[in-house]
Amino acid sequence: MTNDVFLAVDLGGTKAEAALVVVDERGRGAVMPGSRHRQATGRAISADALTRVIRSLVTAALASAEAPVAGAGVGAAGPIDLGRGTVSPLNLPEIREFPLRDLVESAAGAPATLRLDGTCIALAEHWLGATRGAATSLGMVVSTGVGGGLIVDGRLLSGTTGNAGHVGQLHVVDPWRAGDAGAGAAGERAGGARDAGVAPAGSEGTTLEETASGPATVAWARRHGWRGETGEDLAAAVAAGDPVADAATRRSAEAVGQAIASVSALVDLEVVAIGGGFSRVRPDYLDLVDAAVIRWSALPRTRPVMVRPSGLSADGPLLGAAALRARADLL
Repeated sequence: MTNDVFLAVDLGGTKAEAALVVVDERGRGAVMPGSRHRQATGRAISADALTRVIRSLVTAALASAEAPVAGAGVGAAGPIDLGRGTVSPLNLPEIREFPLRDLVESAAGAPATLRLDGTCIALAEHWLGATRGAATSLGMVVSTGVGGGLIVDGRLLSGTTGNAGHVGQLHVVDPWRAGDAGAGAAGERAGGARDAGVAPAGSEGTTLEETASGPATVAWARRHGWRGETGEDLAAAVAAGDPVADAATRRSAEAVGQAIASVSALVDLEVVAIGGGFSRVRPDYLDLVDAAVIRWSALPRTRPVMVRPSGLSADGPLLGAAALRARADLL
């Protein structure tokens, strides 16, 4: 591989991005400076408006290319349909069966490969980030949503439809629900909420995303008397010692650890890379996740699951999208 250039497109609930990714002779990729462009999406966006956004972003990114790109990789919020190349993101309610793959191919004049955005993140971490060298790993983002993807036996796990690895849609038991028989250390988990003067939520269970994401955690804290409004406010409140903010963010980390333990029971994870802005809501967030993985693991293990911060930060989704073409050997 000698300085091949790939177009990368990432479609999410609040924004879409496109950039060029250069892969050098050693097979390592990086976003080309000056090629990255972003536009807002949002829940109200229509199919026609999204078409204009994607075409505009692709055109802007390609303006930095000195030659035709070698291919295009596309990551999108799901669910997706690999066979048809369409996307129907849950957080974009007006977008259903949107022909994203074909649109990018047409705009770029190059073949495109589509995958779930969380899958792209896992691929990027495996290629260039915190899970390099691991045969079986999970890449996660904890932000306005919770997404993820799996590498199993050194290859990306996409599934027939392309929706495998969506850890955010796993169901979890509310970590602060008291008296959870058989869960182990339930009193300790509920105790954090009780110590903060917060009653256990009493929920029987919901998805990880609905429990642990930034907006979900803010909403939980507000239901229990906290008066802030954003994840940034919550981080400041944790730093200031607010007991409800502390309980809310511990609850998020506990749920993430619970989900990781469940995934590991199925595929025997070696390492998990966690990124996203909300994973930095408190300095010890990943430590809390790590401890929760141990508490929620149902079976004795011969080795621990390593929990690491993402090695790629905000570039992960675009690098992973480009890897769909640049590292097709991993698909």
